[in-house]
Amino acid sequence: MDVQRKDVHNSDTPVLCQACESRHRGVCGALNGDQLLRLSKHSTRRTVEPGTELVGESLQTTSYSNIISGVVKLSKMMADGRQQIVGLQFAPDFLGRPFRSENGVSAEAATEVQVCSFSKHLIERMISEMPELEHKLLEQTLNELDEARDWMLTLGRKTAGEKVASFVLLIATHAFPDNEKDSIEFDLPMSRVDIADFLGLTMETVSRQLTKLRKDGVIHIVNNRHVTVPDISRLSDRAGF
Repeated sequence: MDVQRKDVHNSDTPVLCQACESRHRGVCGALNGDQLLRLSKHSTRRTVEPGTELVGESLQTTSYSNIISGVVKLSKMMADGRQQIVGLQFAPDFLGRPFRSENGVSAEAATEVQVCSFSKHLIERMISEMPELEHKLLEQTLNELDEARDWMLTLGRKTAGEKVASFVLLIATHAFPDNEKDSIEFDLPMSRVDIADFLGLTMETVSRQLTKLRKDGVIHIVNNRHVTVPDISRLSDRAGF
């Protein structure tokens, strides 16, 4: 890993950083070559299996991560032990909240996830030194806030069918943002139980609505998880957009 990070192009940008989504669309896009080199020397890239906890709720924050690939689900625990999935994160989202001593949510890999992690102290020092990095983090945070408000509308006002279609559309557009085709195929990142939890529905309702989308030809499903969307715009219509 350390040997690889010394291999740079003429732009002084590490090879691993040039191929990284966060380098182009995430917070690292605010850094120049020298700054990326500084960060990469103290970063660790790893791949984690589905179900692995990346961040523990109410635990001390020691590091932050860029999501390179995969889907991460965010959850909060109630005092009586009940848990609620409150959000999803995708590449190139930033995992963690700078300048907070504890994590406000738990983060778990919903699929195989690749992350690039760095220490809390390093990134917070770089934020204080680089206004452009602070601006990029603020921009991403505001985007997440806007998306959370949109999702509140989905949960509060949409029908069960629109909610399930909105979830499928969310995965199609966020897990594969560079897709320019009218169709797309992917594996659902969560079980029916988790999808129901995320949407505030029962598992049976989620299954019925997915079946309805399949029978209407809006999606095709193989082995309960592999989804093909032949026409994104038609799915968007069913989601209420």
